[in-house]
Amino acid sequence: MPGRDSSEKYPYHLLVVYTSKFLVNLTLIANSILYCNMAIHRVITTPGIYFVTFTCYEWLPLIDLANGYDLVYKWFTVLSNAGHAITGFVIMPNHIHALLYYAGGRMNFNTIIGNGKRFMAYEIVNRLTISNQESLLKILKDAISLEEMRRGRHHQVWIESFDAKECRTKGFILQKLNYIHNNPCSGNWQLADNPIHYPHSSASYYSNGVHTSYPVVDYRTLLRRVSSH
Repeated sequence: MPGRDSSEKYPYHLLVVYTSKFLVNLTLIANSILYCNMAIHRVITTPGIYFVTFTCYEWLPLIDLANGYDLVYKWFTVLSNAGHAITGFVIMPNHIHALLYYAGGRMNFNTIIGNGKRFMAYEIVNRLTISNQESLLKILKDAISLEEMRRGRHHQVWIESFDAKECRTKGFILQKLNYIHNNPCSGNWQLADNPIHYPHSSASYYSNGVHTSYPVVDYRTLLRRVSSH
């Protein structure tokens, strides 16, 4: 059965149950504030490598509770099949960081990200429903306005906006790779004792050349592709 019972003790100490409300771990947010999502006010149509982040509503560990890591990999495959590429990533219990190569085309980058978020949101809600996560689903449902409900939306799975930064240099890409690969070992997470031991990231490839959960395209290959445009 997909998903986890939220009544169990959550091993990462990020989900606090109190009067039927899920509260955010403020220490984690403070540690991550430099990397939190910011609104995108421009439509991205230029091919390039982009560092993107999107986060679950109220920082709830919805990806982990729904056992939804495979959903991210399915979306990665959709991107790859469309001519784009994944050059680095980490999937955390409540957020995703990724370095994505956008190849351009008729669909802008914002739409591609939006479509991916909708696909994963639908599947996460479905899995939470199957595993009877009623109190959690109520929180996600209560976050939806009447206007959004009229448009057919029923649950708020992600924070609305996402952060996208174009990566034009090797130094900037290495900075982002270093940050995301160390994410599971930092702060309150402590999900692995070494970045390469965390299964849901590209750390192993950039450390020893071994792909783990999903094969990535080396950023050096993609930088050459970008420079040729």
